[in-house]
Amino acid sequence: MSEMTLEIALYQPDIAANTGAIARLCACFGLPLTIIEPAGFAWSDSTLRRAAMDYLEKVTVSRAASWAQFIEERKGRRLVLLTTKAEVAHHNFHFHGDDILLFGRESSGVPPDVHHACERVKIPMAKAVRSLNVAMATAIVASEALRQTGMFRAL
Repeated sequence: MSEMTLEIALYQPDIAANTGAIARLCACFGLPLTIIEPAGFAWSDSTLRRAAMDYLEKVTVSRAASWAQFIEERKGRRLVLLTTKAEVAHHNFHFHGDDILLFGRESSGVPPDVHHACERVKIPMAKAVRSLNVAMATAIVASEALRQTGMFRAL
């Protein structure tokens, strides 16, 4: 990746429709998307294509064969993981224009080694609920990061 910009990365996503919706979000915001394999569906999955509509052709998508490959290719860049286990709310976190916003697997999040390799943020929520849909959470955090870094003005 030659240009340093915010990037969305999905760690082993397992719901095609969520990945499709996130790909569409990335296309609309001009953000690259990386899928850290293995994914729980084929890239040709019709559910993914239905959710992404014709936006898959408008987003830069890369795929990392593993977490190790992903980390190696992005040395020196800050990873920001969205997790319910974080102490800092996303709106109180200072985002940088070249951060990688990382979102875990819908069914199980990320393993401890990935968790510990990242800065961590959370979206404040009512106590009676567990979590947001990953596509909605991506939109919330990406919007705040774009707002803070002034990148919305460039769209």
